[in-house]
Amino acid sequence: MHHLLGALTLALGAAGHASAELVVIVSARNPAPALSSDQIAAIFLGQAGRFPDGAEAVALDQRLGSQERNQFYQQVAGKTPALLKAHWSKMVFTGRGQPPREATDSASVRRMVADNPAMIGYIERAALDASVRPVLVLR
Repeated sequence: MHHLLGALTLALGAAGHASAELVVIVSARNPAPALSSDQIAAIFLGQAGRFPDGAEAVALDQRLGSQERNQFYQQVAGKTPALLKAHWSKMVFTGRGQPPREATDSASVRRMVADNPAMIGYIERAALDASVRPVLVLR
């Protein structure tokens, strides 16, 4: 597993993307305070359907196979794409949840999250604007 991660890191580095800083965002109209990566992982893995204040939380993923998505799950949940896939197969099979909806890129995640205070997503920091609020910066 480790040599695979090393190869992945090298490949990302070669592509010049290794340093993309991701931010987890909510709508500017969502009063949620900063969240811990554990709280965020629980929402994205279907283990929590609400923000800490009790409001509904709807996770929004970047597209499958995107570097942002892989980096997000690795940093927040310690899950590789394969582990994530296994997690959702089990959740769907046991009827405990469905994977988050997918958006095509950071800009569309930002638009959808800005329009819906229940949504939470992750985007490249460069895509931030006043329509959304960061609740966690991934370094």
